Amino acid sequence: MGLFDRLRGGDGPRVAFFGIDGVPYSLVADNPDTFETLNAIEAAGAGGAIDSIVPPESSACWPALTTGVNPGETGVYGFQDREVDSYDTYVPMGRDVRATRLWDRVDDAGREATVMNVPVTFPPDREVQRMVSGFLSPGVEEAAYPDDLRETLEDLEYRIDVNAKLGHDDDKSEFIEDAHETLDARFEAFKRHIQRDDWDLFFGVFMTTDRVNHFLFEHYTRNGEYREEFLEFYAKVDHYLGELRDMLDEETTMIVASDHGFTTLEHEVKCNVWLERNGWLSYEGDDHDSLGDIGADTRAYSLIPGRFYVNLEGREPRGAVPQEEYEAVREELKADLEAMEGPDGRPVADRVVTKEAAFRGDHDDIAPDLVVVPNHGFDLKSGFKGGDDVFATGPRNGMHSFDDACLFVDDEGTRVGDADLYDIAPTVLDLLELEVDRTAFDGASLA
Repeated sequence: MGLFDRLRGGDGPRVAFFGIDGVPYSLVADNPDTFETLNAIEAAGAGGAIDSIVPPESSACWPALTTGVNPGETGVYGFQDREVDSYDTYVPMGRDVRATRLWDRVDDAGREATVMNVPVTFPPDREVQRMVSGFLSPGVEEAAYPDDLRETLEDLEYRIDVNAKLGHDDDKSEFIEDAHETLDARFEAFKRHIQRDDWDLFFGVFMTTDRVNHFLFEHYTRNGEYREEFLEFYAKVDHYLGELRDMLDEETTMIVASDHGFTTLEHEVKCNVWLERNGWLSYEGDDHDSLGDIGADTRAYSLIPGRFYVNLEGREPRGAVPQEEYEAVREELKADLEAMEGPDGRPVADRVVTKEAAFRGDHDDIAPDLVVVPNHGFDLKSGFKGGDDVFATGPRNGMHSFDDACLFVDDEGTRVGDADLYDIAPTVLDLLELEVDRTAFDGASLA
């Protein structure tokens, strides 16, 4: 029984969800001394590895997790999406998410939701109790609603995100310090609003875990210079989750989950360079840096992460592939992608997924025709500046994975097995005892 049991009683079930962006289940399972809280939740309730979505990128994952539906319904496929009937691209924000979010369902039921630091939620939703938007927000002043939340966060020196540029330095000490400061402020903000005890759904995300993984994951997997600092950071994350758990009453179920897994990065793959080299892509001139610069004879192009589009007549402004040739050209491209090998001779693609297999819904008009789910170690990039080398290395040594995301539910009636990201939203709503149309989700409740 938590500290605040005496403040509530008979008000119905509640859920406190804490996102730990990009944390793989294997990291938790392999380090029980570091993750005492998460392992305790699994022992008392349920926990395990789950699959992410296609593609496993945070900008697409969090809309899917918070709605329970695929990008064909959310309308968000990645960090960069293409305008319909255009080569113009944009960075999806909260207003671009077309499906109904968890907190909207809670609000519609006459209950209260506090939402903190969820990626792709800017500008903040003024219909819910309180919200501070997460990743892609310009800053707390514009991202927080109402005013008293903004003032509280400013007093706490709250940050939307860690300074990822510090991770590019060979000396990671300043980056690690910044990550701790960001994590500390996030915890203080979460704790303060958990203690207010006026919500039915608390939904908060620790984004810093993803940043630490991008720049330190290889140090963990290969016993590198900063391995101990990596584990010390995660010991603090787990300790903070334990403190938050102790604040919850018996009417509240705690859920902890990541949006994708993580693995060591060995090669960045410049997909548009590969397409150009293999005769799929050309440019109008030598000075090119965007999708709008592709040539009229281009048959295919790519957007991150690993999304491939046929340059289709009638869909793209300068489509070079006739409609009647679409299936044959897509099959040819799929075969070429499946045959692509890295410098070590390993296949880049674990599998190549077709549009029809991954996406369905009212907003699939900008869906990629193919998505490559890469083998571990290959991080798929898609800039349009060109270059000589398909394979490269950069400052990051960790990358997202489709498999090995994690889910922990502090409820003995819940089972985590053969689950994926789409199951989380219906599980939350089930635990809140909210009546919903089960067919409205791509997943199913695990409770």
